[in-house]
Amino acid sequence: MRNMPIRRGYFLVLIPILLLTTLEHPSAQQFYFGADQSYVNEMEDCGAVYSVGGSPRDVYDIFEDYGCNLVRLRLWHTPSWYDQLNEGKRYSDLADVTKSIRRAKDHGMSVLLDFHLSDNWADPSKQLVPAAWLGVVDTLDLLQDSLYNYIHRVLTGLSDQGLLPEMVQIGNETNKGILLSPEDNQSYTLDWSRNSILFNRAIAAVRDVSEEVNQPVQIAIHVAGPADNEWFIDQFVSHGVTDFDIIAMSYYWAWHKPTTIAETGEVISRLRQKYPEKKVMIVETGYLWTTANADAAPNIISEQHPDYMPASPENQKRWLIDLTREVVRQGGSGVIYWEPSWVSTPCFNQWNQGSHQDHATFFDFDHNLLIPGGIEWMEFDYGLTTRLDEPVLSNIQVRKVNTTITITIPAEISLDHLKYTLIDSSGRILDKGSIDQLVMEKEYDELPPGAYFMTIRQSSQVLITRKVIY
Repeated sequence: MRNMPIRRGYFLVLIPILLLTTLEHPSAQQFYFGADQSYVNEMEDCGAVYSVGGSPRDVYDIFEDYGCNLVRLRLWHTPSWYDQLNEGKRYSDLADVTKSIRRAKDHGMSVLLDFHLSDNWADPSKQLVPAAWLGVVDTLDLLQDSLYNYIHRVLTGLSDQGLLPEMVQIGNETNKGILLSPEDNQSYTLDWSRNSILFNRAIAAVRDVSEEVNQPVQIAIHVAGPADNEWFIDQFVSHGVTDFDIIAMSYYWAWHKPTTIAETGEVISRLRQKYPEKKVMIVETGYLWTTANADAAPNIISEQHPDYMPASPENQKRWLIDLTREVVRQGGSGVIYWEPSWVSTPCFNQWNQGSHQDHATFFDFDHNLLIPGGIEWMEFDYGLTTRLDEPVLSNIQVRKVNTTITITIPAEISLDHLKYTLIDSSGRILDKGSIDQLVMEKEYDELPPGAYFMTIRQSSQVLITRKVIY
């Protein structure tokens, strides 16, 4: 970001009297609908109360309800500058990130841990080495040992608590390298020999922990901007940095124009063809829902795309749906929204009071969820669970008789975090809610004739989707 910164077995259930079709389980097409929630703990400590329809809700509950299956969290080495802000409590340090990972996992979400490898924001404009390593920044052998030991220690400690992240990001928007001295950071000094040694040492730390605890961890390399991504990945690979799993990019219209959504898709397609063993993900994006400002902090996303004007919750949602459609179509594996919960509060950040993102969150200025709005992008039907060519076999039953749909859940499936969603053929959500009994009936007596899709989800995992004909 800018420096304003159950798997389950299935068997066939035949219901001959019903007009419905079992659909493909999405595990064959794993896709991540993500949210960077790094600011949440801080916002709550600053008094933010997130709500839906005026009723307070845990923000992780809200995102779980709308299909979020991945939380991205930044980690700063020693953000001591927080000591001079507000109550002096630090955020995005290891203690804060540990709390956030636990919250995400308690809601069934995977975690992408973003090692900024700095004490403050790392992005294309700056990549300052942590102060703790400043004395060895020009001694590569010692610097790479510090890097290895730090990542190994962090991940081992998280694993000991059952909180090992599913993904790890080596650096943040690393267009100018990582771990630069203050002098080198003043200009664009990209030393690929040095860079490759540091990246490979960091990767080795992740791989070693993964092997030691016998738990897989995917590794992401993150570059800002689709237009430059191919060149950077080619440079990484040609300089010997090859042992990673995910090609990660940022894409914001405000900073990456005139690159279009379609052109971003073309970049993803070429990367998938050239590096078929790698996943490609957009790990940062954002779009504004208003041009108004709730506080003294200037809004950082100031550009509106001409096809998504005026700024509104509906156009924020449309931007995200169109972007994700293209990512899915071109073989990408995920889209993550940057800081959808960084709402305005009385607290100060490094530059001003409030939030620089209050106009681009998924919440209004009273912290109430915007519906319709951007968060609904995660629930849209992208064709990931509605293919008819490979039926899934499931012991969950969805029966339609006249205008009533009956959902029957086998006793061996827990009702915890079990939810249903009814979607029409255009991807529009018609109804959703929790499943709190093994047999539940839903009456839909006003649906026009057509095809509908009933999805049963536990936490963020889709268990089954069935097509229902009215």
